[in-house]
Parts: sequence; C-alpha cells; structure tokens
Amino acid sequence: MGEKPRLRKYYEEVIVKDLREKYGNPMAVPKLGKVVINAGLGSDASNRDILESAIEGLKIIAGQRPIVTRAKKSVSGFHLRAGNPVGLKVTLRGNRMYEFFDRLINVAIPRIRDFRGLDPDSFDGRGNYTIGVSEQFIFPEIEYDQIKEVFGMDITMVTTAETDEDARDLLARFGMPFRKKRG
Repeated sequence: MGEKPRLRKYYEEVIVKDLREKYGNPMAVPKLGKVVINAGLGSDASNRDILESAIEGLKIIAGQRPIVTRAKKSVSGFHLRAGNPVGLKVTLRGNRMYEFFDRLINVAIPRIRDFRGLDPDSFDGRGNYTIGVSEQFIFPEIEYDQIKEVFGMDITMVTTAETDEDARDLLARFGMPFRKKRG
C-alpha cells in the first residue's frame, strides 16, 4: 500500500485530535465518508460521441470510470424513454476520495470565475454538502480542445456528521472556502 494522501494524514493527525475533546470518543468524530460526482447530460446523453467524451472527461477528473445513469421512467414531455442514458455518476471512497477532495478545494474551486466563497447553507440537513459546478474546465486536467460538450456537475461530500453544523466545522477544518455568514 502506498503513501496516504495529504488530507487523510491531516485528518488523522490534526482534525481527529482537535475534535476528540468535543466528542469524547475518537470514533464519534465526523469523517468524510464518500464524494459523489453526478453529471446530468440531458438530451446530449443519447449522442454516443458526446457521451463517450463526457465519460472520458469525468474519468480524468475523478480518476476512475463513471457509470452511466439511465432514465427510470419514460416522460413524453422531455422526449425521454426508460433505459435511455441521462447522465454519469462516480462515487469516490478512500484514498481516491481524499486526493480528489484535495484537488477540488486547493486547485479547482479557486479557478471558478468570480468566486467569493461557497455558500455555507448548502447542507441537506443530514450533514452532507453539495456544490454545483457549471463547467468541467475548473479542473486543470481537462484541456479545452479535447471536450466536445461543456457539462456541469454536482459534487456531494457525504459525511458521518449528524448535524449540518458539525459537517460545516469538519469541512472548514479541511480548508473548504466557505463564505462568511451575514448578520
């Protein structure tokens, strides 16, 4: 087994030690469970070239091949049939998750145009945080010429925290650039 990612070491050596007093038990300290990247392609997903290009792009970003998500039901208003591809999804755990998360907060997020910090209220009520990214070019691994279609994605950080405040504290300790709350 290779070297542990930088953020994993930081979590184990610094964050757990800091939060141990608050929770009493090191196993009760919240942790990052998984990171899910979801890219909805809409009607473009039925075009084989665009779908393959998006799969390659997400594979480069995440470091593993995404799965194709398919429509569960047919919806005539959207010209959608059950079983047709509608998007892509990647679930990252372990070392790959920490490596991606490190690149996300230290490289990709600062490259977002007009970035003023992430919304501190985008938690779901169960300690999970989702950010929407409008284009894949914030990741330096993606070259402008190799992409046939620009697509956005949702990136969800799933934590073991029981409350949004605990999850916000955990992600802030990792270095998530949250906006200051007004008021």
